[in-house]
Amino acid sequence: MWQLAVAVVLTTLSINVFAGGLIADEVVIDARLPDAWKIIQKSALAARMLNYEGQFSYVNGANARTVNIKHMNYGGREVARNIVLDNSHREVYSQGNDIVILQHMQNNVLIKKRRGKNLFPAMLPTDLTSIKANYNARIVATEYVANRMAQVVELAPKDVYRYRYKIWTDIKFGLILKMTLLDGENKTLEQIYFNQLSMLNSETLNWFQPKFELGKNYVTEDVNPSTRVENDLIVTTLPAGYQQIDHIQRVKGSSTIDQLVFSDGIGSVSVFIEPMTKGKRPKTGHMPMGSTNMSAHITDGHQIIVIGEVPAKAVKIIAEAVTFKK
Repeated sequence: MWQLAVAVVLTTLSINVFAGGLIADEVVIDARLPDAWKIIQKSALAARMLNYEGQFSYVNGANARTVNIKHMNYGGREVARNIVLDNSHREVYSQGNDIVILQHMQNNVLIKKRRGKNLFPAMLPTDLTSIKANYNARIVATEYVANRMAQVVELAPKDVYRYRYKIWTDIKFGLILKMTLLDGENKTLEQIYFNQLSMLNSETLNWFQPKFELGKNYVTEDVNPSTRVENDLIVTTLPAGYQQIDHIQRVKGSSTIDQLVFSDGIGSVSVFIEPMTKGKRPKTGHMPMGSTNMSAHITDGHQIIVIGEVPAKAVKIIAEAVTFKK
């Protein structure tokens, strides 16, 4: 069964991969944009269009990890494999927004299915409308990252409800080589950067397959069903520039949990709403966790928890704005 489970998952991801051929390593941008925004647009497109492989590191406070990445674009469809180089040896396979994670454990390999986007180096949306409305962009330097020359672009927020970003982009190909997130005092809270990077010349997808471990059971993660819904939840006041981009509902035991997702184009915030039940201990207060802020309180008999990689002021405003239609 485990062979069938993995085969079905990866076959589903690979259905459209062979529909087209390898695309050219050329990124076309809007020539009417100012120079800094041209660089940003080229970076957003390059991460999705080009074929590359390398190794990058992620650092957030005391948390750090290193990842091997291989990315290819066939006929406009993205395919990528990330291998996390820690004790978990997680393998992450993605096609578009569909993600499969193989979590290696002592006796089993757990198969997890997820939906996601904006994985490094594709950190920026291709539509710059929201970012341009909420940030100012300027070129600040030229530096080397992973032995490659990069232009450094700063995205400065127009208000206190978002972080500042510095982005190092490869001059030749446009890929993001490094990205840092800074607070209002210009302190680095989080960074992600390539240690090694090269263009991928292979036209085969032999690498887009896991190596099966004999003697281990491959099991699919049990997940609560989720649906995208509309109901009587309202967020009355959002910080300027934030928009709701998703609303997901999950069943957990006898309770239904709503998750609302908001974004300003880069930063994102998730709001989790669950009815309070007898014996359940309420959570209240605010907790910073590196670049992430969390706020919790009770509204109309519901537990509201807001988590986002955005400044505390944005999280608090959203948390206090959740209400219900009467």
